[in-house]
Amino acid sequence: MREEDVKQEKILGDNERICILDTTIDVLTASETVSLVEKYVKTKTPLHLMGVNADKINEVGQNELMKKIVNSCGVINADGASVVLASKYLKKPLPERVAGIDLMQDLVVLSEQKNYSIYLLGAKQEVVEKTRDVLLERHPKLNVKGIHNGYFKEENWSEIALELKEVNPDFVFVGITSPIKEYLIEFLQNEGLNCVFMGVGGSFDVISGNIPRAPKWMQKMNLEWLFRVMQEPKRLFKRYFLGNSKFITSVFKEKHRRGPKA
Repeated sequence: MREEDVKQEKILGDNERICILDTTIDVLTASETVSLVEKYVKTKTPLHLMGVNADKINEVGQNELMKKIVNSCGVINADGASVVLASKYLKKPLPERVAGIDLMQDLVVLSEQKNYSIYLLGAKQEVVEKTRDVLLERHPKLNVKGIHNGYFKEENWSEIALELKEVNPDFVFVGITSPIKEYLIEFLQNEGLNCVFMGVGGSFDVISGNIPRAPKWMQKMNLEWLFRVMQEPKRLFKRYFLGNSKFITSVFKEKHRRGPKA
């Protein structure tokens, strides 16, 4: 067993995990996730901090490489109300949705408090610059080791790895679309980087003010996905409406396979 795997097992300890549609998910609240992730930072243990929603679980079901990457992650959160509802329907309930953008901001707060360093990777240049500026305005003592936009090709991944090795941040927030985001993080970890990598999707766009976030009442009613579709219907309609339909059908089938008492 690799040294990194041994360290990860010690950190995870007795942490409970469930499986939905071949996808492993940690039974964690947001605050429990922050505490667990900090253990990785303190011990300089590499971590791919993963958030899964219905779309990601659908991808796991049809992409063996994605399945391997997701299920090998040290911490896997339910970043989707549909995943939490599915867990309850399958009688292995998760405590809550751990929204990626909220978790990122919780980890930024932790970083300012404990002097952990961060790096922002992804989005357009003006967006990632604005994200850095907004975070520093909110958290003046935050240690931002660097930023890089997300517009580069696979042949440039080694250059990104060298830059990260040079600045050696504790957290790398990756605002790039899937599945490239997951493949890139996997590559960077294989290059020997002992950072906490977290894919944050479109969080840079929201933090920078480039795209609005759903009102609080929609977040509380688990309708944030609908707000996102309203903002970008052409790009997101298929993912959310067709993707969610596929996910729901698969959950019903899994329930049926497990029998009426499950």
